Amino acid sequence: MRTEDVLAAIATGLWRWDNASRTVTLDAEAARLVGLPAMPVRLSEAAVRSRFHPVDWNEIDGVVALAVAEGTLAEARLRIMDEHGRVIRTVRSRSKPLIEGSDYQLVGTLQEVAEPQPGTAGPHTPITGDWRRSREAFLLDAGRALAEARSTAEVLRVAASLSMPGFSPDGLAVFGMSGDRLTVIGHHGHGDGDEGPFTSMTLDTDYPAAEVVRTGRAIYLPTPEEYGRRFPMTWPLAQRFNRRSWAFVPLVVAGRTMGAWMAAFKHPVAFTPDERSVLTTVARMLAQALARAGVAESERELSLGLQRTMMPVLGPGIPGVQVAARYVPTGGGLQVGGDWYDMIRLPGGPGAGRIALVIGDVQGHDVRAAGLMGQLRIALRAYASEGHRPDAVLSRASRFLYGINDAVEVSDDDRPGAGPRFATCLYLEVDLETGQVDIARAGHPDPAVRMTDGTVLLRPTAGGLPLGIDPDTDYPTTRLTLSPGETLMICTDGLLETGGHDLDSGWERVRKLLEADEGDDLEALADRLVEAVHGPGSHHTTGPLADRREDDIAVLLLSRQPGTAVREAPRRTMMTIAQAEQERIATAREHVRQLLHDWSDADQVDSAVLMVSEMVTNVLVHTDGDALLVAEVVCLGDARRLRVEVSDASDELPHKRHPGEMASSGRGLLLMEMLADTWGVDPRGEGKAIWFELHERHELHERPAGSGPAA
Repeated sequence: MRTEDVLAAIATGLWRWDNASRTVTLDAEAARLVGLPAMPVRLSEAAVRSRFHPVDWNEIDGVVALAVAEGTLAEARLRIMDEHGRVIRTVRSRSKPLIEGSDYQLVGTLQEVAEPQPGTAGPHTPITGDWRRSREAFLLDAGRALAEARSTAEVLRVAASLSMPGFSPDGLAVFGMSGDRLTVIGHHGHGDGDEGPFTSMTLDTDYPAAEVVRTGRAIYLPTPEEYGRRFPMTWPLAQRFNRRSWAFVPLVVAGRTMGAWMAAFKHPVAFTPDERSVLTTVARMLAQALARAGVAESERELSLGLQRTMMPVLGPGIPGVQVAARYVPTGGGLQVGGDWYDMIRLPGGPGAGRIALVIGDVQGHDVRAAGLMGQLRIALRAYASEGHRPDAVLSRASRFLYGINDAVEVSDDDRPGAGPRFATCLYLEVDLETGQVDIARAGHPDPAVRMTDGTVLLRPTAGGLPLGIDPDTDYPTTRLTLSPGETLMICTDGLLETGGHDLDSGWERVRKLLEADEGDDLEALADRLVEAVHGPGSHHTTGPLADRREDDIAVLLLSRQPGTAVREAPRRTMMTIAQAEQERIATAREHVRQLLHDWSDADQVDSAVLMVSEMVTNVLVHTDGDALLVAEVVCLGDARRLRVEVSDASDELPHKRHPGEMASSGRGLLLMEMLADTWGVDPRGEGKAIWFELHERHELHERPAGSGPAA
């Protein structure tokens, strides 16, 4: 008998599926089985597909893809439908993929199978459906867990914890490549040192994982006999683990085989198409997770290397001062950005010498910002080491960055983020012996000082444009004195604005931390400042939707250590209000309020603020020069005294006036006589100073009469 007659007698037909032309060729018996006239026919894929149950077609689509990838047989059960959507029979398909380049043909058989008897488990019974639902749930859980893993170690822990439905492996190993050799990335279910014989194998070794990496095709070994027959050279290495079945599946990313995954079982596994499908799907997810983890680890190593290279080491302790610093990059990308800090030993300083503190922020949070930051930091260090004053250092740095920006514009680079970049900067020159601090500021937040009694003041400083905008920008210098026991804080805006805050509300958050500090451990204070922004407590200040990693953070702390004989230093603030900066009168009022933050009599605080406003305004209105404000609170036994002095360069002394009811000025000295405990005017060599004093009292005490002007 002919082969076709024999196959027809056992209800078996032949078919050929051409993936390139999307056509299916059926012999007479195969055509009959799919509900067509019993004659050879060549049909489109869509015409044949219409004869299969939709659920079964989707199932066979995955089985065929698996068989093509592995070079194995594709086996499936399919329900045949008539024109009215009724199931007329069930057939079993077995086919072999013939691969031709990127296309393939399936050549195989269709055979009718008997319907399952009542009470038995057929291919589409609830038992099979439950298994498939369990498989789908397992794959969803596995995909989610592997997607959340952020390191190779986490990926391996997740892979070891996966419990596959019905055939969980008890031994796992992940193999990678190093040149032409096989490496063991990680394993589970084996003892320490068991991986030794399998590491550093050449890829031409007669071992399943090596062959999988070479060919990119999975290898399934359902029995020890099959393992020994196919890989006799390395079977003795695997025999001692007493496993019964093995699956070696390629780890493929973007079409490239990056390694192999071994799943070993102590019980026999037949590796049905469903089981192979699960293993292959897990291998794909595992490969993607390992690739992501590798990229993330490379990025972390790169960012750590950049940070180590670009962030300075503060070095050994400096006599008389304590320094602490922190840098926290934003959470995205390489976790590098444009924020930086630096401490520079300056040449030629007498005694203990001088140092420069620098903090800045280059626009952006990417690699280019980090590169510009490194260039700018080196330039600033060079200018400072040449002995230039703070204003000259920033002027030169601004011209340096302007030149870089100008070169970028000339190059006409249209890549994203390739345009000009600017930078804010705060440069401080500190005399370690006297505590004198000279400050130049380029668009950066002002420094803050914590005094010995815990009072914290934001120190307003004169400033210019951010670096890189105008090559001819001037940067005026502001001078203050840091007393022993006081702490200076400079930071980037990330410490203030992160978490939904603006500069004002962010400063209040930082001020509370500085005021609560005991002043004995600067490193702990630096940690608390960062934790206030990124720690768990920060999520309860501005709402859970505020991102805690939207900006880089740099903070630098400097504290002058008190000597052996410590006396409580007065609270003191000093600032200049120029004729062109009348808006700083509000800053002066706020500084006085901060100095008196713990005075019990609110009326006294209001009186002091009012008198300061009058004194400064009179200087700006009635003279052509600037006003210098000096305010300090000193202890007198159990009491405290506020003294405020405003100086100017005019020799004209103020005098009392008698304004009419409708007059808009002339009441300044009258107010001081009514509100101050003591006040007066002191002529100076060049100019004069008008001053007043207030003695602290409790709210219930009556206001003492003013003592009038002092001689």
